[in-house]
Amino acid sequence: MAFIMAMTFSVWNVLLNNFVVERAAFTGREIGILQSLREVPGFLAFTAIYLLLFIKEQRFAILSLFIMCFGVAITGWFPTEYGLYLTTILMSVGFHYFETVNQSLTLQWVDKDKSAHFMGQVLAWKGAASLVAYGTVWVMMEFLDTRYNAVYMLFGLVGLVAVVVLWSSFPSFISPHTQAKTLILRKRYWLYYGLTFLSGARRQIFIVFAGFMMVEKFGYSVGEVSLLFIINYFFNMLFASRIGAWIGRVGEKRALTVEYIGLAAVFTGYAFVENATMAGVLYVVDHLFFAMAIAIKTYFQKIADPEDIASTAGVSFTINHIAAVVIPAVMGLVWLHSPSAVFLFGTALALSSLTLARMVPLTPEAGNEVERWGSKPTEDVG
Repeated sequence: MAFIMAMTFSVWNVLLNNFVVERAAFTGREIGILQSLREVPGFLAFTAIYLLLFIKEQRFAILSLFIMCFGVAITGWFPTEYGLYLTTILMSVGFHYFETVNQSLTLQWVDKDKSAHFMGQVLAWKGAASLVAYGTVWVMMEFLDTRYNAVYMLFGLVGLVAVVVLWSSFPSFISPHTQAKTLILRKRYWLYYGLTFLSGARRQIFIVFAGFMMVEKFGYSVGEVSLLFIINYFFNMLFASRIGAWIGRVGEKRALTVEYIGLAAVFTGYAFVENATMAGVLYVVDHLFFAMAIAIKTYFQKIADPEDIASTAGVSFTINHIAAVVIPAVMGLVWLHSPSAVFLFGTALALSSLTLARMVPLTPEAGNEVERWGSKPTEDVG
């Protein structure tokens, strides 16, 4: 499922900026609105817990993946402002419900001592899927002069067929803990909620405006954007599993500290970069830090009650998308006056995340969710 999701979403993502600029004449205003609309289903991800009253998590994940693939398949046939808004929402409903349930099932099924490495392996498989997608898009668009709608249709239909095969081939797995079917907000999870909120806000600056800058400011073609993404996911495929294992060794506190210091530097670089090649380097480095976000999930797995995982996965996706619904539209207007200000806002978000990361204990567990200031760490896992 991770492979299919990454492959189809990668095609939607790599074509988006060129498609909306060339076919729908989007400016920063329209791309900001589109990305805000894309995040609305993520904001509503908490409703997944109510849908799980009627459908098992595993089947719900497959259904969500089917909806996402269908949304991608039809995107190329609606090259207008409102057509793109509608197809984006459809794709996003499937994407965000799938990601919510996917996170829940992973944290339930995988042992705590193996989860960081496992999530790194999944990221590596996603990287391989994205490489397939970007490589194919590069060939189709640069050498075969394929139309946008044909590329969207091809990958959307391949995804739909693969989902049907998954649905018919795999057995129904049993979850080890009965999950709560109500929304759960616990005071002791507040640090996890805070890290999740800032992660969602910061990620929007990268997803929406870093890629858009490549096309609008530096004139990257579809082929060049595809090559940039290929480099990103080649590194993901090579290093994500190792990063996951590294997080398991050094702990969440150190991993998040490294991530946020690096991201603050990258966003500051975005604000002032004037060279197309250097912008591409920053984009690759930025994407490599994404793998370290595994640490937020494993931190929660260590502090959470097992029966809270499904409910909290939905809540955390909503928290992750509170800012994501607002930031693209607001920053899209700021972009019209000062693109540098948008990226410096990303720097501020990264530094805020760093402050919270320093509160993560070296050995998080239930009852030890936040490091008490002035207390001596119980163990150093360096």
